[in-house]
Amino acid sequence: MTPMEAGVRILLGLLPVFSFLVALILLDGYKLVRPRWVVHLIAAGALAGAASLSLNGFILDHSAVDPGSFVRYIAPAIEELLKGAVIVFLLARRRIGFLVDAAIFGFAVGAGFALVENPSYFFILEDRSLALWVVRGFGTAVMHGGVTAIFAMVSKMLADRHGGARVWICVPGIVVAWALHSLFNHFFFSPYASTVLILAVLPVFFITAFHLSELRMRDWLGVGFDTDAELLELIAEGRVAESRIGAYLEELRERFPPTMVADMLCLVRLRAELSIRAKGVLLAREAGFTLPPDPQTDDRLTEVDYLEKTVGPTGLLALHPVINMSDRDLWQINALAR
Repeated sequence: MTPMEAGVRILLGLLPVFSFLVALILLDGYKLVRPRWVVHLIAAGALAGAASLSLNGFILDHSAVDPGSFVRYIAPAIEELLKGAVIVFLLARRRIGFLVDAAIFGFAVGAGFALVENPSYFFILEDRSLALWVVRGFGTAVMHGGVTAIFAMVSKMLADRHGGARVWICVPGIVVAWALHSLFNHFFFSPYASTVLILAVLPVFFITAFHLSELRMRDWLGVGFDTDAELLELIAEGRVAESRIGAYLEELRERFPPTMVADMLCLVRLRAELSIRAKGVLLAREAGFTLPPDPQTDDRLTEVDYLEKTVGPTGLLALHPVINMSDRDLWQINALAR
């Protein structure tokens, strides 16, 4: 086989999954995901792929596991756990704000995994026919991106529903990812039929998920923007004492020193200002505009960090009814910081 023929086969094994990833990024109307993050996640997926190849080879060489059972059950579990670890890290660090982010991040990790696995298999497998690499590119590689994206989306939905990322919320997603991967490796259908099925189902799934995510995002932007604006207006006009928030802060005076309550009010104001700024950035992106950086954002973020340390964990817990501490709202501040 000539070097050009080898290059064509390797390219066929990689081009479809990266084309699919680019399509997902273009579908993101709010442009939430920066190219630099995608590159980092592709690299993380590649590391997961290298670790998987080493671990799978070690188990096969040093155990009596039947190769057929290993391919159907054990290898999918190992690979999905390694890819999923990247998503769990992002959830724990509150770097995933919406389902759109989760889908793109998960698919990027899967694409990075395929970036290592497919070229490696080119040198391992004896069959280097063009048909095989069409199947590996349009089938196996896209499957890796798809199941990791599904894991990320399921975990993100559960995190939103249950108030934050916890270890147990990742269990359903990883089980779904493992089951889909294992089903693919059972070869119930011919490789060509499986590839066609993936190419038919995944685009419809992602388009539907992105549409639903966009509807939820618009609802969140509208409600959150109105609430934050109303709160800032009360603070600016000195009428916060007339509101329910003011009544709640008045109750806190009995439990905390007056200076700490003042810091709490400053923190509430700054968080509302940053929230409005972040939502404004998203609304502008949806309309096709890019807002210039706000020179005061860095100073406000620094002041928020200082006030959160001054108020302390107990004070933040007391402010929970006033400041929405959901992952999505904390993601706003992280997005502004970046």
